[in-house]
Amino acid sequence: MINKVVAGPDEAISDIPDGATLMLGGFGLCGIPENCIAALIRKGTKDLTCISNNAGVDDFGIGLMLKTRQVRKMISSYVGENAEFERQLLSGELEVDLVPQGTLAERIRAGGAGIPAFFTPTGYGTEIAEGKELRQFENGKWYIMERWLKADFAIVKAWKGDTTGNLVFRGTARNFNPMMATAGRITIAEVEELVEPGQLDPNQIHTPGIFVQRIFQGKSYEKRIEQRTTTKA
Repeated sequence: MINKVVAGPDEAISDIPDGATLMLGGFGLCGIPENCIAALIRKGTKDLTCISNNAGVDDFGIGLMLKTRQVRKMISSYVGENAEFERQLLSGELEVDLVPQGTLAERIRAGGAGIPAFFTPTGYGTEIAEGKELRQFENGKWYIMERWLKADFAIVKAWKGDTTGNLVFRGTARNFNPMMATAGRITIAEVEELVEPGQLDPNQIHTPGIFVQRIFQGKSYEKRIEQRTTTKA
């Protein structure tokens, strides 16, 4: 069997060059590859195009890469809770392609499936449709042609993985991670628990190891909560 284990995040991202396109799994602060993001900051890789649902918050996750000006462009579904992301967007310092969330997910899935384009009604009649091919189908509705998204490197975070790259995600931390894992030329997975082949239930595997080139067991996951809401007693 091919052993895909690397020593840690610094080795995993060591060959990511300036100007690369990255997919970064997660939704807000849930299921983000914390260790690899920290390694990218240490390495100082810059001029990056980052494809991620959003950029989390100012002082954590991709937000830290925005503060160090390592990101040239974000392809995301919303600005979210990140004030620095909003500031750079409004000032023109950061190129941003805002994509409807379902369309973003499908563009990534299409990239992994080898489907170069697809049609969706989402965004028709808005600025989302500007410059894109429009087509009316037999049901009378108008659709926008959207193109796939692929990346030089897809960086994902899973709950468990084995040394051959099979991954299991947990709860809502699954989010964009499985589809991104299929759409990267090189996929890097950091996991909370790394086990030997055969220790994962085949019926529970979300991402087969064929999609993963590098894997390591991460450390010191903060697992922050973006917003906590409680009811009055």
